[in-house]
Amino acid sequence: MKKFLSVFLALVMALSLASFASAEETLPTFDQLVWGENADLTANITFAYHRTDIPDKLNGYITEFQKTYPNVSITYDLVTDYAESALLRVGTANWTIMGIPQVDVDELPTYFIPLGSLDVLSQQYRFMSGKAYNGVCYGMPSTGNANGIVYNKAVFAAAGVTELPRTPDEFIAALKLIKENTDAIPLYTNYAAGWTMGAWDEYIGGSATGSSSFYNRDLPHMKDPFSDHGNGTYPYAVYKILFDAVKEGLIEEDYTTTDWEGCKGMINNGKIGCMVLGSWAYTQMRDAGEHGEDIGYMAFPITIDGKQYAPAGGDYNFGINVQASYEEKLASLYYIKFLTEQSGFAYSEGGVPIDMNGEFPELYAAFDGIDLVEQLPAVAGEETLLGNLNAESELNLNAGGNTKVQEIIEHAFNGDKSFDDIMADWNEAWSDAQESLGVTVNE
Repeated sequence: MKKFLSVFLALVMALSLASFASAEETLPTFDQLVWGENADLTANITFAYHRTDIPDKLNGYITEFQKTYPNVSITYDLVTDYAESALLRVGTANWTIMGIPQVDVDELPTYFIPLGSLDVLSQQYRFMSGKAYNGVCYGMPSTGNANGIVYNKAVFAAAGVTELPRTPDEFIAALKLIKENTDAIPLYTNYAAGWTMGAWDEYIGGSATGSSSFYNRDLPHMKDPFSDHGNGTYPYAVYKILFDAVKEGLIEEDYTTTDWEGCKGMINNGKIGCMVLGSWAYTQMRDAGEHGEDIGYMAFPITIDGKQYAPAGGDYNFGINVQASYEEKLASLYYIKFLTEQSGFAYSEGGVPIDMNGEFPELYAAFDGIDLVEQLPAVAGEETLLGNLNAESELNLNAGGNTKVQEIIEHAFNGDKSFDDIMADWNEAWSDAQESLGVTVNE
């Protein structure tokens, strides 16, 4: 009896300690955070991030944050090849906050702490569904992008382009005018950087279809999604712009030697007409020389029934390591709240503010009358379907599938494969993946 009582008391004590530890470890959700509370919090934070171009600005944010939380030390670990290195690092304990890499959505709870309910946070902040799973958010967007094309207004004017192109044909015509009437490279591909090629995937949903359900709900069940619709819309039209520009000689002479850092000053100084990049690139091009006033941003040149659309969504999301200590997690929450609501980070980087009350920056002046399209999350039960199809087909649409876009450039330049043949291969790969995974295909 004494032995039983002893075991029973030990069990009760263990459960009590577990309950106490659980209560102590309970973090507030992001919407429950109150700025300025817990000002005596002490923690050391390592922030893994990709913005190697703005170290001084990031350190300035730390200085401002520490005026309220002086005992929180923050160190940015800035990495150039971030997309790849973050994937290798995400499962380790040597970071506290990171820009969430392309992990499968069902893996988000494995690596990142929950920030709160998607339903609740979506009432206060934009683009929250991007890193959510089962109705829970695991990332806070750093900034928002309404994607289009960064261009040099002076080059376009000197070429005789009087109106921004709204269709693929108009865009190719504008590039031809730039080649004929200026010394600028009409379209700079940024082929050699690799990761820059992923930008093209951004436009096959919002810009090319005007549909908020295209990516996560329609595409997985579509039959031959890369077929020609005959009206300059859908994914076929997006990638054909690139193919035609290369085939017509409207890019750099040697695409294998493009220079990502160098192109910023080149477009600022009028040596490049335009580049297909997210709106995050605008400030980098604007600030890369003495002609920032010449840098503009326009919608992707596809029109649907007389209307243009722009895909809108979050850039890298800030996520907090599940392996961090309680103090590190709490301090990280306050720092992300500072970046989101008080620092002006999104605005200063030319992005759509995450806070619903934030104002849009001036760069979106050319987007007047253009509808922003944010993709809906997948329906319940299909959260991982698109990711599985991407992996099975090896197309990796909007998920780091840069080599397939590079191959478009290669085939167009070498003239060894037609665009329709490329798209036929993609359709076959997608169809085979659907069949392999038992996906219902809508005819």
